[in-house]
Amino acid sequence: MNSPLVGNLKNEFSRESGKTMYLSLASLLLNYIQAGILKSGQKLPSTRLLASELQINRSTVTKAYWELEQQGWIEPLQGSGHFVAYQTDGRLRPDLACSCPAVPSPSLTFPDLDQLVAPPVMPNTTLHLDDGFPDPACSPLREFYQTYRNQLNRGGYYTKFGCYGDPKGSVAFRERMAVYLNDTRALQSTPENVLSTNGTVMALHLISNAFLLAGDTVVMERPSWTRAEQIFKYAGCLRVGLDVDAHGLDIEQLEEVCRKGPVKMVYITPHHQYPTTVYLSLDRRLKLLDLSYRYGFLIVEDDYDFDYQYDQSPFLPLASMDKSGRVIYCGSFSKNLSPAFRMGYIVAAADIIDRLAKIRLLVDRQGDHIMDNTIADLLEDGTLKRYIRKSLLTYRQRRDVFCELLQTQLSRWITFEKPKGGLAVWTKFAPAIDLPNLSQVCLGQNLAISNGKAHRYVDYSVNGIRLGFASSSESELEKSVLIMKEAIEKQMA
Repeated sequence: MNSPLVGNLKNEFSRESGKTMYLSLASLLLNYIQAGILKSGQKLPSTRLLASELQINRSTVTKAYWELEQQGWIEPLQGSGHFVAYQTDGRLRPDLACSCPAVPSPSLTFPDLDQLVAPPVMPNTTLHLDDGFPDPACSPLREFYQTYRNQLNRGGYYTKFGCYGDPKGSVAFRERMAVYLNDTRALQSTPENVLSTNGTVMALHLISNAFLLAGDTVVMERPSWTRAEQIFKYAGCLRVGLDVDAHGLDIEQLEEVCRKGPVKMVYITPHHQYPTTVYLSLDRRLKLLDLSYRYGFLIVEDDYDFDYQYDQSPFLPLASMDKSGRVIYCGSFSKNLSPAFRMGYIVAAADIIDRLAKIRLLVDRQGDHIMDNTIADLLEDGTLKRYIRKSLLTYRQRRDVFCELLQTQLSRWITFEKPKGGLAVWTKFAPAIDLPNLSQVCLGQNLAISNGKAHRYVDYSVNGIRLGFASSSESELEKSVLIMKEAIEKQMA
């Protein structure tokens, strides 16, 4: 059944296509699906057969199928193989046909979103070692509330409430943000370089819509932030995950990928890499900027917790060293205020900001200018800076206490590096420890921790989770570690 298809693949598949081999195969199969050569419901060759015919490793075929599966183009059927998904003509295989009377199907079809996994919701427990969230008690929530109310007590009602505003954000916000970021991060920005967003997720969605097309290659760290991965997956991009070591993203691997074919974008968390918390070293930062200039790709720098650096002065962002306008810098106030406040920003070249603002008009029209002006006032009067300095001392103390607890109570089963910054500890567990089971057992003891599934990939797996310390008191941290210890001891008994 598959011999004509296999023959065509043998003729058209090229090891020298300029892409990673499994991506080349995935692209070729995708072309066949989109051209109608591979029909909905048609079975694909087995991984063993196709690998043998193309004279490549079976793992290469497996990864190509996995990539297409994640994008929703094919689907596995246990014990039967892989089949083209039913997005083209809506026909069912006979073995899956419904016994109900046939009814006319609508002419519209919609893409399957099942591959976009919903984020886990933290249970309502007393204790939690979360993903690295702040303590609301260390945030200026009272001042924020009062400042927000003050926006409603001032004049200029028509300007504030009677008409639409600039999709880039309020003028006051962009002016204050430019000054603040220039002062704290050595950026060289003006209000024209700033766009207000409802957090980093929205920022990445705008960037994806503005600059990416289906089939474009986006390079990411591996492991990386699941939500960013899903945004690029939803855009139909081919995502290439590169290794992260003690010095951050492997830039040599990136250069190899660039030599093989065009890279449209690199998404990176260089300051405290997510989830491992390591820094991208200075020499790699410079090499990354050089590669961006030479190969023409954009860099999306997600600087999600720049303000929390404990043991040394923080590395300045890539954006502060960018001379060619290729870095798009994203940040938010989720760590300074609360994840409940969806408030962030993008800083980039003026033409990039203009393009993003046009996309913003189609997605959200504009942000909350009252919120913009509230943040602007908190920046202007120094409230935000004061609270950041105060919370930094608290979080440093909690980090020290937590790492000491991990070392004294759990060192038989875990390894970790004391983070120089950020709000969580990247913790690797012994292979014998079942993290999903550990998570469930801890939940039964009123402690919420991750199950680790977010950091596992088809070709990369680590038995590790982030353990956030910032949102817990020292006594809560001690109770949490003891619960984990007891749960591990029972599991290993």
